[in-house]
Amino acid sequence: MKKLICIITICCTLINCTNKVTDKSSKTTSNELVGTWQMVYADIKENDSVKVKDLTSSSFIKIINKSHFSFFNQEHNSTDNFYGGAGTYTLNGKDYVETLSFTSVEAVKNHQFNFSIEFKGDTLIQTGLEEIKAAGISREITEKYIKIN
Repeated sequence: MKKLICIITICCTLINCTNKVTDKSSKTTSNELVGTWQMVYADIKENDSVKVKDLTSSSFIKIINKSHFSFFNQEHNSTDNFYGGAGTYTLNGKDYVETLSFTSVEAVKNHQFNFSIEFKGDTLIQTGLEEIKAAGISREITEKYIKIN
């Protein structure tokens, strides 16, 4: 009888001490997002066409801290076509929402952009629908960034 109780106690202890595996892929933390990111790929699907962003002659950088984001695009050999923007964001799991507070484009100022994000190694993949009826914008985007810091 003592052996049976001892065996049951050991079995219960072993069962309670097993490692529990959790699915970390469904949870995104802001710590993963914080950093400086360089765009390596982007496509825009609008109406029936797909346009891939040419990154051979410009750099697109996104900087994210615990509450704000900023981005800028600069051509390598020119100051022409520089643009940027900034604002706040919220992150709930994979749901990432940017509120664009600082921009030179009045039609998108203070607009919220809803995206889904995922991480693959050092790559951030951001997808979503950019829709601003007042500006006549309705397009799906996919952006891929690598972390540079």
